[in-house]
Amino acid sequence: MAVHPIDYRYGSEEMKRIWDEESRLEKMLKVEGAIAKAQGELGIIPKEAAEEICRKASIKYVKLERVKEIEREIKHDVMAMVKALAEVCEGDAGEYVHFGVTSNDIVDTAQSLQFKETVDILLKKLEELKEELLKKAEEHKYTVCVGRTHGQHAIPTTYGMRFALWASEIQRHIDRLKECRERLCVSKVTGAVGTMAALGEKGMEVHRRVGEILGLTPVLISNQVVQRDRHGEFLALLALIAQTLNKIGVTVRNMQRTEIGELEEEFDPEKQVGSSTMPHKRNPITFEQICGLSRVIKANALAGFDNIPLWEERDLTNSSAERCILPESCVLLDHILNLSIKGIRNLKVNKENVKKNLELTKGLIMAERVMMALARKGMGRQRAHEIVRRCAMKAYQEGRHLKDVLREEEEVMKYLSEEELEELFNYSTYIGLAPEIVDNVIRELRK
Repeated sequence: MAVHPIDYRYGSEEMKRIWDEESRLEKMLKVEGAIAKAQGELGIIPKEAAEEICRKASIKYVKLERVKEIEREIKHDVMAMVKALAEVCEGDAGEYVHFGVTSNDIVDTAQSLQFKETVDILLKKLEELKEELLKKAEEHKYTVCVGRTHGQHAIPTTYGMRFALWASEIQRHIDRLKECRERLCVSKVTGAVGTMAALGEKGMEVHRRVGEILGLTPVLISNQVVQRDRHGEFLALLALIAQTLNKIGVTVRNMQRTEIGELEEEFDPEKQVGSSTMPHKRNPITFEQICGLSRVIKANALAGFDNIPLWEERDLTNSSAERCILPESCVLLDHILNLSIKGIRNLKVNKENVKKNLELTKGLIMAERVMMALARKGMGRQRAHEIVRRCAMKAYQEGRHLKDVLREEEEVMKYLSEEELEELFNYSTYIGLAPEIVDNVIRELRK
């Protein structure tokens, strides 16, 4: 019976496979095999026993159903796996399974293998999204639009700037994730409280060798668990990435408002239904889903922070939370990355509405340009600000074009010719270095 929407509505199969029960078991067995191999090489356990354990440490021999059956009886999931592995080993090899180690040597190291695969997928998706944003930035390098601050019209900018800004933020997440991976994907074979007491004098060698076998970095020090600041950082980073996708989604949704209409997400007019009662609706449901699920990922980061202060050498309060928040955050972030890639790729920019909105305030968005032109002509900057401000307020109150109000101001026309005043209201020539900035972003991020 499916309960969580991840089971039937959200998430890609490739990410869900990493976090499903069988994959978790497979990775735990892989860790047990690596421990046996290392101990066999170092003469801690018989070489033949180590080889047999390595052969049988696979879901080909150890079945999930059998592990669950044992767990129902003994109420311990890791020991259930140990018993299931031991019973399929021939001879006395089963007696050497889990030799000198503790549950979290297995759980935390197996989890790192899951993290490693997860990060690889997320990095790939982030690169894809960055490229889609860069393509849009290039395409709309000269698409002049209204810049908005405080939700109000400010001065002109370009859609190229917006897409390039988002691409730059995605690049920072790529950099952060690569850095985080080094701290996150670690191995631990240090025993019950981190002292390696049960492993004996070769404990450090086992610890290091298992890391080598699995391609993980052995922790420098631990108690019974890998310290949860690592997991907290990872969950916080997933939340950061989700909030960038949320930010993009909020802008798209705002720009798709009927009265603005500058952007529109993909919609199939032949088949798609926007509302059960309003036949005309074309809602931004893709970006709404992105924004909604980003909240879950953000909330999970808080639970991850609460897993950091465990009692002394450890308690079990992190375990139940992590069983929920780690798969959920990884699967949901992967899901909204997929939605974002497709959403940006198929995003429509309605240039007619973009142009119409530039004129909505009847020239008020060019007030800064007029002020700076007057200041450069010799009128003091502060004086120019006050005169243009007064004219702007008058234009606003009377519903007139700012250019017409300025034309009536003798002090303004003393510095500007009619031709100069007209040119100051050409929106396309007041985008500063926007095209150059966009080109620079594209060049840097494609290196």
